[in-house]
Amino acid sequence: MNIIKLSNVSKSFKDICIFENLDIEFNQGEIHGIIGPNGCGKSVLFKLICGFMLPDKGNIYIDGVELNRDNRFPTNFGAIIDRPGYIDDISGFDNLKHLASIQNKIDDQKIEATMNLLGLNPKSETKVKNYSLGMKQKLAICQAIMEDQSVLILDEPFNALDFDSVGKVRHLLKDFKQEGKTILLTSHNKEDIDAVCDKVYRINNYNIDIMN
Repeated sequence: MNIIKLSNVSKSFKDICIFENLDIEFNQGEIHGIIGPNGCGKSVLFKLICGFMLPDKGNIYIDGVELNRDNRFPTNFGAIIDRPGYIDDISGFDNLKHLASIQNKIDDQKIEATMNLLGLNPKSETKVKNYSLGMKQKLAICQAIMEDQSVLILDEPFNALDFDSVGKVRHLLKDFKQEGKTILLTSHNKEDIDAVCDKVYRINNYNIDIMN
């Protein structure tokens, strides 16, 4: 069953076409890998699916419900798109707690458990501005998964992670799939795509081709 459907979607910026008459569906409970060269539209695709921008024409459906100006942001999504914005002068835990207060769905114990899962110390007073790139990436993954979202949209989730952390995140994504979650991700590393993805799609010539 498809949980995400794009029908006849087109998107341009000024005179630059990104997608034209795009038709694609993503099934529930699968890990979908999106590949393509820099600037091909991977992040734009994810922003469209998350409702951060609307298509110039066409329709986007999430679990059968159309995204539009009155219903733009799916509440069951966790996402990493571009570089997440954090409050630099507070700790990682306090950043996550601030984000969690928006929907007020989880408590401090859930935040702590998620940080521990990714190898971050929730008791640390280190300010995010002093985090390494790898620690910031782990924090980004934490904010995407901490509320047990049913759909994960992950733009380059393996960036800056060390070898052990890459293995841990791959294992987590496979566990999430077994729980029935739907995952869309990008990676410039073919090994990441091959290790976790059920289906792989390449963005090419304003459209998307399935590769397997």
